[in-house]
Amino acid sequence: MKNTLTHVRVRYGETDQMGVVYYGNYAQYLEQGRTEWLRELGFSYKWMEANNVHLPVVHLSIDYKQPAFYDDLLTVKTTLKQMPNVKIEFYYEIYNESKQLLVTATTVLVFVNSTTKKLVKAPDYLMEKLREE
Repeated sequence: MKNTLTHVRVRYGETDQMGVVYYGNYAQYLEQGRTEWLRELGFSYKWMEANNVHLPVVHLSIDYKQPAFYDDLLTVKTTLKQMPNVKIEFYYEIYNESKQLLVTATTVLVFVNSTTKKLVKAPDYLMEKLREE
């Protein structure tokens, strides 16, 4: 399935006193990966929201294998797990510059109509792009 590589530099404020990335910040790195994954398809969260679709996260699972440190350049590999329906699932791997696997993770998001707040199927424009891949 389609995947994207996103590079993220660890900022000082994302670390603890030992210079280690605080565990809660990895969710933001995953979000950056998803955002770039969508952008490479030609969409953005902002554009989708303007077109009446929100994508809330309903599940997040992270396995921490090794720490990341201040000023590390991380690579977030974001992969679509399967074709979406009312939900879209991603698998992630985060590596440091030495190509060490630091984190694996999954997220599940659902498509929600911005007005009705009801679940909807994945938009046709997204499905068409994914079929082209």
